Amino acid sequence: MEIQSIDHIELFVEDAEGTAVGLRDHFGFAVAGRGGARTGLPGCRSVLLRQADITLLVTSATSPAHRAAEYVRRHGDGVGVIALRVDDAQAAFAETVGRGAVPVAPPETFGSGGDRVAFASVTAFGDVEHRFVSRGRPGGPFTPLIEETGCDRLGEGLFTEVDHFAVCVPAGTLEETVRRYEEIFGLRQIFEERIAVGAQAMYSKVVQSRSERLTLTLLEPDVSRAPGQIDRFVEAHDGAGVQHVAFLTDDILTAVSKCAERGVRFLATPRSYYEMLTPRLGPIGVPTEALRELNILADRDHSGVMLQIFTESRHRRGTFFYELIDRRGARTFGSSNIHALYEAVERQRASDPTGLD
Repeated sequence: MEIQSIDHIELFVEDAEGTAVGLRDHFGFAVAGRGGARTGLPGCRSVLLRQADITLLVTSATSPAHRAAEYVRRHGDGVGVIALRVDDAQAAFAETVGRGAVPVAPPETFGSGGDRVAFASVTAFGDVEHRFVSRGRPGGPFTPLIEETGCDRLGEGLFTEVDHFAVCVPAGTLEETVRRYEEIFGLRQIFEERIAVGAQAMYSKVVQSRSERLTLTLLEPDVSRAPGQIDRFVEAHDGAGVQHVAFLTDDILTAVSKCAERGVRFLATPRSYYEMLTPRLGPIGVPTEALRELNILADRDHSGVMLQIFTESRHRRGTFFYELIDRRGARTFGSSNIHALYEAVERQRASDPTGLD
């Protein structure tokens, strides 16, 4: 089984329309279609959004029997499905179940010819599933169960694709989670580290598909240290889950400026961070003052420079947010910026512990 790319992400939320409006107005996604009982989607209401190679399906339950109902009750709004494009969804389902994956939804095919699409799902981590998707042709309909309205696939053109997912797992489960991804899904571990911030610490391991189109940064708290943000996520989320989704952009200065103008709130970074930036990294090709003005973080690895920023969490439990990342050759994940991120999250938590406006 070869994972070609991320086909789509499905968010399970309390209010699909409201969430979709926020993604459109704040982040420049284009609404591409809707589905529900009228289109053959039982027990739910869904809104399809697109921007470049990012496809989001935002779903809220209209029946307690739908999986989104229990997900939202237990976790609040969040990522319920990471859908993976493969050559043959049925074969991928059979292969991963044979390797130990737990089935969620058996293979189902819709349409025919170039409009054909097949879905099949297995468990990933916590209550998140991986949905295998195979399509008759690139750019074909999402599924006949979604009535598409037609849109500019680029949306606002702020983001190009999903760079990675950050996943928090309970203490003691990181090794097992990595092993499952290696043995069941064929991913490989490409990075690991232990990060200490003050009295807190965590372990991180990164797994990636051979196509390099699916990357998961897996985070586990170090329980030998004081409880920290990963512990709080696992407690508030009630188990493992996606902490944030990172959107890749070719121009982070423009993306951050436009999102901020539309009401997106980003985590603030202390001025002292920028005073040490040039001595730490050397020239990075972007004026330090421009980064300081927008609170953008910078890091460098052996391949190049990476610029990144994190949104404030507006989740009721403070457990989900987004990252914007601009890779200028760099292939790693900004390890030295974790300290700045942790400090910024702590400041937000102190000033707004509920995550609400």
